[in-house]
Amino acid sequence: MGSAPRPPPLGLLSARYFTLDPDSFLPEQRVTYLANLAPLILHVGGGVVALVLGPWQFPQRLRTRGPAVHRLIGRVYLAAALATAVGGLLLVPKGLFGPIAPLGFAALAVLLLVATVAAFVSIRRGAVARHQIWMIRSYALIFTGVTFRLWISGFSAVGVPFGQAYGSGAWGAWLLNLLVAEHLVARLRPAAGAAAGAAAGSGGAPAGAGRADPSDGSGADRPADRRDG
Repeated sequence: MGSAPRPPPLGLLSARYFTLDPDSFLPEQRVTYLANLAPLILHVGGGVVALVLGPWQFPQRLRTRGPAVHRLIGRVYLAAALATAVGGLLLVPKGLFGPIAPLGFAALAVLLLVATVAAFVSIRRGAVARHQIWMIRSYALIFTGVTFRLWISGFSAVGVPFGQAYGSGAWGAWLLNLLVAEHLVARLRPAAGAAAGAAAGSGGAPAGAGRADPSDGSGADRPADRRDG
């Protein structure tokens, strides 16, 4: 599926928080973050790791040529995404511009937990296609760290007050990412269903193909690999 993915450079900018330099925080965030460094590091650390590793989970060539590496990266991604969500939830009570912005970030953290756990449960049950769909959603939510910063920068550049840009971005950034994710999922499902149909029509299943799972609608889940990815 093309060349190896590159980590999102905008997401790596968040790693500057590890310096614990107060000047690395936005002025509006400085007091809150300095008073809550433990959940901040959990949240940012997990987010940076998940942002970097997530793209390596999707190329078909990497999955088929190095399944052991794929599973290892998947386990690390799982831990990182869960750390991001938990750290985010711990920061919610201290959030800026409440209640709108904190509620948006709380919803993001809960959805990230749901999507990431669903991806893990799906692959443990051998539902590969469903696992891929939930991984797309999980990474879309992780990528909110990038989209949110672009959102704030863009709206601030056209004169929108910081508070309004921040509050709207707390909801709009991850909603936008999920819309893109669902567009990708809608394209993935017909392709997966067509592959399953072709296998059934030929009278035999290709390697890794098996039963369909009506709960997802893709018709292509299969108990090929019950190890976590």
